[in-house]
Amino acid sequence: MNKLHIIKIGGALIDDKKSLKAFLEQFSQIEGAKILIHGGGKIAETLAEKLKITQTMIDGRRITNKKTLKLVTMVYAGRINKNIVAKLQSFNCNAMGFSGADGNLIQAEKRQHPTINFGFVGDINEKSINQELITNMINLGLVPVFSAITHDKKGNLLNTNADTIAGTIAQALSKNFETELLFCFDKNGVLENVEDEDSNLKTINKNKFSELKSEGKLHKGILPKLENAFKAKENGVQKVSLINEKKLSDQIKQGNEGTEICL
Repeated sequence: MNKLHIIKIGGALIDDKKSLKAFLEQFSQIEGAKILIHGGGKIAETLAEKLKITQTMIDGRRITNKKTLKLVTMVYAGRINKNIVAKLQSFNCNAMGFSGADGNLIQAEKRQHPTINFGFVGDINEKSINQELITNMINLGLVPVFSAITHDKKGNLLNTNADTIAGTIAQALSKNFETELLFCFDKNGVLENVEDEDSNLKTINKNKFSELKSEGKLHKGILPKLENAFKAKENGVQKVSLINEKKLSDQIKQGNEGTEICL
């Protein structure tokens, strides 16, 4: 099977024009099949503050009311997605930007929860992913760039966690490709001590994850990454790592950056 790199970015990287450009240049140099998934990070939060739209997060996941949905659709699927595509094109990377509604690429279901109303939040699984169309695009030499906006095929857009999208796409395409999933962020991996940048673990298993979580040592923003990383590894993704976004090229060449997920 051919190798496929599935890479997720978000947060501070998207807000920093210089760092984002440097990262996208690294990404464009990856040989072979690749997919990029991005969140919205602080741009959406900053704009929400200006527009006085209250933002609520639970375990690193956003509550999405109607006003927030309009905002994140504009920011994620519009401004951020198209800026990333334009920058990749400048590096001769034939990127094409998508929401889940485009081509019915990611069909979600509105989240149902017994005690929490998450609003317009979409949940997905492997069957949500239009793996045939994504595979066809890759075989045409295109580089899909996904925002965190999905749809329910009933005319509604939904906000889906970008880490979940990355992990689920990796799972779905692991049937057709040898998949490597990389969650890129501004730390050197999973830190045993959030105050010490050099305390990153080289590997992490579920027991260690549960231990760190119960001791309150993990930043809430890393929880969805780790939850989706373990799920991907358990469901056929060959390699899953959390790495520093500045070390993408080193990871592609050497494969030993950040924290690798182990079962």
